[in-house]
Amino acid sequence: MWGVPVTVLRAACLLLASGLVLPCANAAQVKALRVWASPDSTRAVFDVSGPLEYKLFELANPDRIVLDIRNSTLAEGVVAPSAKGLLGPVRLGKQGKNDLRVVFDLPQGVRPKSFLLPPADKFGHRLVIDLFPKTKASREVVKSVEDVLPGDGRKVIVAIDAGHGGDDPGAIGASGTHEKSITLNVAREVAKLVDTQPGMKSFLVRDGDYFIPLENRYKKAREAKADLFVSIHADACPGACGARGASVWVLSPRGATSEAARWLAAKENSSDLVGGVSLDDKDNTLAAVLLDLSQGATMEASAAIAQIVLKALGRIGPTHRGYVEKANFVVLRSPDVPSILVETAFITNPAEEKRLTDPEHRAKLAAAVVDGIKSYFLQTPPPGTWFAANSNGKRGPSEHVVSRGETLSGIATRHGISLSALREANRIAGDGNVRVGDVLDIPPQG
Repeated sequence: MWGVPVTVLRAACLLLASGLVLPCANAAQVKALRVWASPDSTRAVFDVSGPLEYKLFELANPDRIVLDIRNSTLAEGVVAPSAKGLLGPVRLGKQGKNDLRVVFDLPQGVRPKSFLLPPADKFGHRLVIDLFPKTKASREVVKSVEDVLPGDGRKVIVAIDAGHGGDDPGAIGASGTHEKSITLNVAREVAKLVDTQPGMKSFLVRDGDYFIPLENRYKKAREAKADLFVSIHADACPGACGARGASVWVLSPRGATSEAARWLAAKENSSDLVGGVSLDDKDNTLAAVLLDLSQGATMEASAAIAQIVLKALGRIGPTHRGYVEKANFVVLRSPDVPSILVETAFITNPAEEKRLTDPEHRAKLAAAVVDGIKSYFLQTPPPGTWFAANSNGKRGPSEHVVSRGETLSGIATRHGISLSALREANRIAGDGNVRVGDVLDIPPQG
């Protein structure tokens, strides 16, 4: 009895033009079964010897998910994992003569999703089953008008995302250090320092060894009503390339365009807000204008923050390049939360791997990131925040991020210093110019 199927997914060794699927000639062996639980989902990963054909379906009373893997065997020593997250006890056994059956007992109803992954890095073929709660509440919208208007001096919220996690280790150093471990340690250190700062509050996107889909990471930041999203990573360079140094990335214009198109296409079925304004009831032209305005402001803020953080990182060690880089990273695609990605160092460089495993160096990295974040909010306090409430009548910060339309003389006048002092502090020649996003040192008034 197959029960009521929720999904039937197959991957085969050969698909004929006629549409006939031929089973694999050799039995696909299940070599290991690993389970990872996050606050929002549970993931089961089967390490298998090659491509396979499988069927996944649901049974009720009691709730169970059943997985049948055709023409498959269990490797010696494979045992059922303990109950974890949305998974209760797991049972492994034969189904018929040649098939393998796995039964997942469930403490509650779930929405399953399954897919196969090809070999990558140190991993071979994998079958992944993700389980999500059926009763998960609909997602709250992000900042409302009340959140951004002047008020009680709320704390700015910094969402910190530790890259990779769970069955995704990220890059692996020569000594076996996993990127996912470095990013979590640095993210926790950043969060701890953020929470010590007046007017700032942290939100850890991932606070354990589990995987979160990339798109869900910036969505979590939006749900937390974050004012800034910072994704922490450790870079990699294949072979003995010798690359080193930290880098800071922002979303490329191409990535922003792609995400804008996706948002506009899905706006009728979404309760998301962009910059406090719902797109649900707007026609396509108006929605496109609102989204473009929101993304333009977000990207400009992201670039300004990235410049300051990169400069702060440069004070504790080399940077990979002397400028902020751009790429179409999925985690940076939030249209209304300024977002940056920090590559702390090259984990594939043995010297930098050693530093990344040193708690003292990680603390310096975290302090540099937080110094950059704090400098930005001091210079550009969001309305209604503690920074805005405490900026009146106080001397400006010691750094200035150049905005569109600003001139050196105008910046000097704004900070009450001479043009020559500003040029000297930043080693700008008499005919030198500045660009949008440049970070200038502001010398003390004399």
